[in-house]
Amino acid sequence: MRESSQSRLPEPLERFLQGKETHLQDFLGSHPVTQGGKEGCVFRVWAPHAEAVCLMGDFNGWEENTLPLAPIGGGVWEGFVPGLERYATYKYAIHTSDGRILAKSDPFAFHAETRPGNASKVYDPAGYGWGDRKWLEWRAKHPVYTSPLNIYELHLGSWRRTGEGAFLSYRDTARYLVPYLKEMGYTHVEFLPVMEHPLDASWGYQCTGYFAPTSRFGTPHDLMYLIDQLHQAGIGVILDWVPAHFPRDGFGLYQFDGQPCYEYADPRKGEHAEWGTMVFDFGKNEVRSFLTSSALFWLEQYHADGLRVDAVASMLYLDYNRKNGQWVPNIQGGRENLEAVSFLQELNTAVFAACPDALMIAEESTAWPLVTAPVTDGGLGFNLKWNMGWMNDTQHYMKLDPYFRQYNHKDITFSLMYAFSENFLLPLSHDEVVHMKGSLLRKMPGEDALKFAGVRSFYTYMLTHPGKKLMMMGSEFGQWNEWHYEQSLDWHLLDQQDADGERHRRLKAFFQAANALYLRSPQLWEEDFDWKGFQWLCPDDANGNTVAFLRRDKKGGFLAVLCNFSPVSHPGYRLGVPVAGKYAVVLNSDDPAFGGGGGGDKGLISTEKIPCHGQEQSITVDLPAMSAVVYRCARKNPVRKSKAAKHRQA
Repeated sequence: MRESSQSRLPEPLERFLQGKETHLQDFLGSHPVTQGGKEGCVFRVWAPHAEAVCLMGDFNGWEENTLPLAPIGGGVWEGFVPGLERYATYKYAIHTSDGRILAKSDPFAFHAETRPGNASKVYDPAGYGWGDRKWLEWRAKHPVYTSPLNIYELHLGSWRRTGEGAFLSYRDTARYLVPYLKEMGYTHVEFLPVMEHPLDASWGYQCTGYFAPTSRFGTPHDLMYLIDQLHQAGIGVILDWVPAHFPRDGFGLYQFDGQPCYEYADPRKGEHAEWGTMVFDFGKNEVRSFLTSSALFWLEQYHADGLRVDAVASMLYLDYNRKNGQWVPNIQGGRENLEAVSFLQELNTAVFAACPDALMIAEESTAWPLVTAPVTDGGLGFNLKWNMGWMNDTQHYMKLDPYFRQYNHKDITFSLMYAFSENFLLPLSHDEVVHMKGSLLRKMPGEDALKFAGVRSFYTYMLTHPGKKLMMMGSEFGQWNEWHYEQSLDWHLLDQQDADGERHRRLKAFFQAANALYLRSPQLWEEDFDWKGFQWLCPDDANGNTVAFLRRDKKGGFLAVLCNFSPVSHPGYRLGVPVAGKYAVVLNSDDPAFGGGGGGDKGLISTEKIPCHGQEQSITVDLPAMSAVVYRCARKNPVRKSKAAKHRQA
């Protein structure tokens, strides 16, 4: 490569080469400037192995040699083109050392053509007028650890479509999504990757635009509008982000300058053959700068409240999805990718230095320790970790015929053996409702009425179990069909004017009521990550398919939760409670308003001084079949003083 003769590199370039640049998109890529009195764009691209780099686009007839860029050092090439305006399309013509010319889109482009086109577009993301100041101020004062977090996971291309089956734009999505999330009582929405990607079937997880939102739904400012509207309604936004790997598409990062550039050179480290993707070289300073800058870009430029970091396990293990002989041990002889570990630690350190109240959520499926511990304590530094074990166990349990649940009772209790080892988020994600796994409703055994009851009881258990929450779209109104990226959710189920439509509307009403209870009950979220917030009452009633437990807030206030995952009701069920008094039902999943059979207690229930479940007091309740019921102490009995105490007072 030919280097510039200048002795000192620009400061951002020096930091880039050191792995310390956190806003690399402000230097590399295309940017509007004025040079020599002429308005235009400056282009900079990193191509360290290239023999030459030229710019080509609709402004020069896509000629590969007429607009050469000059090397300025560190493998970066630069050039100025006057007269370019927003939406001008372009690529880099990379002349390789072996005589090829590669047509590459800009890794730092802010906008791109809609597939099947893949050229980059000139676009300045600055200038959007945000209106979410109050939300950002509120967010800064409410740490996630002691706040409610109930996430609605959503794929923009298939949540809702027009009558003709076309995509909704970002702005049209705002029109429908904001009131829906408010109505349903979710605190946040998590978008499957909105970053540009060529293949719809990848759902966005094979990303080619780490600084460009997909143009399928509009412009970058249109996405900002959607996020802004959500924030103004008090709804947080989490974006899926994929730093683990990237696709092999010829116009993208793959062998960007004719040789491995962003990926590991050794295919035993640099390729996920099963996925058809390439692994980022986490030990390369320039790649670290690229990925860290991308993460901060979405948090700062787009006001995202957090990032869900995809496929963390694939980053941490050198032998992930690889057989013996297909991977290279680290310098200590182990299977851990030490470079990826240090990158994740540096990433989270940089994110929280710039955005202290951001959410960094790890999708990590193994027992890797200290994922959510601070970096200073040797952890990876994430706020939250997806509890994949809980997801797998509970889905296995709920799919069983209730008769066999008694032999698999640990599936709904084992999570408490490790529930406070990390800051967990309980996901029921898109991965659980595709590829013949069935929708949440269809997973449930039995006839239709039992299926609906199963969804209601399971969701109550999920909301009251320690940990933050996430559920994939469609579950909340009883989607029968598996999620499919090419079609809208089955909203017509709610519009049917018959008994079938009524049961879907009632299930939706249940989700609204359950989410509302969650929001107004600090017992369910103030102490999510500590035994102070949870106490078993009855974890071992396997024969009855029941569990009972308490959830507590910081002041000691509590709710009692009783779940019956059997199709048999339990009248006269005795439940131990910690305080004498009268108890009221605050949520009964068998309520007729939710499509239930109407079983359970209707009025206040008085305690008896009969020990049960390790408590001195207990109540006798009617527990409906396939239900979950939440109780609160509506009125405490006054403490009675002993005769000796009264005598001393006198």
